[in-house]
Amino acid sequence: MGIYEELEWRGLIKDVSDPSLREKLNNGGMTFYIGTDPTGDSLHIGHFSSFLICKRLKDSGHNPIILIGGGTGLIGDPKPDSERPMITYQEVEHNYNCLKTQITKLFGCEVVNNYDWYKDINFIDYLRDFGKYFNINYMLNKDIIARRLDAGITYTEFSYMIMQALDFWYLNKHKNVTLQVAGQDQWGNITAGIELIRKKEGKEAYSFTMPLLTKSDGSKFGKTNGKAIWLDINKTSAYEMYQFFINSEDSKVIDYLKFLTFLSKEEIEELERKNNEAPHLREAHKALAREVITFIHGKEAYDEAIKISEALFSGNIKSLTADEIAQGFNELPSIESYEGSLVDALISSHLASSKREAREFIRNGAVLVNGDKITDEQYQLSKDLAIEGKFIVLRRGKKLYALIKY
Repeated sequence: MGIYEELEWRGLIKDVSDPSLREKLNNGGMTFYIGTDPTGDSLHIGHFSSFLICKRLKDSGHNPIILIGGGTGLIGDPKPDSERPMITYQEVEHNYNCLKTQITKLFGCEVVNNYDWYKDINFIDYLRDFGKYFNINYMLNKDIIARRLDAGITYTEFSYMIMQALDFWYLNKHKNVTLQVAGQDQWGNITAGIELIRKKEGKEAYSFTMPLLTKSDGSKFGKTNGKAIWLDINKTSAYEMYQFFINSEDSKVIDYLKFLTFLSKEEIEELERKNNEAPHLREAHKALAREVITFIHGKEAYDEAIKISEALFSGNIKSLTADEIAQGFNELPSIESYEGSLVDALISSHLASSKREAREFIRNGAVLVNGDKITDEQYQLSKDLAIEGKFIVLRRGKKLYALIKY
C-alpha cells in the first residue's frame, strides 16, 4: 500500500486537484507546505490532526514546510458568518514565535513566515503583479465568499484568497514547493494558488485537502466543555488531554485513531474489533490517548496522566503530588485557605446544601478527606492536613469532589 492509498484508508483525502497526484505521492520527492495563521499562542488538537500530514509524507520521502501566516494573520481568513476581529502586530509576532517553537519541537519541519515577503510588497505592485490575475467572477463563485455575500464581506477579507494564492506562488518560485495540503474548507484558496502559478509561471502545481475532523453531530472535534484542547501543556494538562480522549465517542474513536495516530491498519482493525465486542473496556480509547499524548508530550507525561486517573478512580489521593492534584482537579469548585469544621467546608464547597445534610453525609460514611473516610461530625480542617501544604481534597460519594487550596 503506497502513501496515497494509506491516506485514503485513513480518510485523509477529500479533494484532489489532479489524478496524477496519486503516482506523484507514491513516488516521493515532492516539496509541499501546509499553513496556519497565528491567531493564538498555541496549536490545538485540530491543528495537530492536520499537521501530522507532515510526518506521514516526510516518512514517505517528501519534504514538508509549515507556513505560519504572520502576514495573512493580520488580515484574517474569512469566517462563514462574520468578520474576524483584527489582532495587533505585537500579538501576531508573539503568537508566531510561540507556534514556531511548538512546531519545531513536534514536527522538526522548516517553518516560514509569509510576513517576510508581504512586508516588501507595495500596493501598486500588489495590484499589478498579482491582482490582475484574479477574475472577480471567479472569486465570487468560491464557496466561502459566496456564503458571505448576503451578510457582507469587506475588501480586506475578500483579498485573503489572493494572499494565500500568493503564498503558494512565492513558495513555488523560491522553495520549489509543488504541493499544498490543507483542510477541505481551504479548497477555493488552494485552487486559486494553482491558477496563479500556472498563469504567472507556466508551471503545474498540485493540492489535496483533508476532511475536517468532527464529532458525530458534525461539530468540530477538539473541544471539551467549550474549551479547546491545546498542545501547550500549561493550557491543557496531559491528564485533561487523557480524559478528553478516553471519553471520545465510541462511534468515532476508530476514525480518530486513523487521523491522529501512526498505528498500522492491522493494529487499528484489531482495536476496532475490541471496541465492537467490548466497548466498556475502552481499549481503542486508551490506545488513542496513549499514542497522541506520547507523541505530543512524551511517555513521562502520559504515565503521569495514567497515575492521576487511576488514583482518582481508586480514591488513593495521597499517592498524588500537589502538582498532580492541580492537574486532576483543575476544573473543580474550590475554596481558599479554609480553616474550620468539615461540616461548614462541605456547605462552602457545595457538596452539601445544609448543616443537617452535611452531618448526614458524614455519619453515613459518604465523605472522604484526602481519600480517608471521615465519620466524625466534629472533624476540623486545617492547613496541616494539606498535601504538600497546598491542597485538601474533599469527596462526597463516588464522583463529587471539591478542593481546598492553601
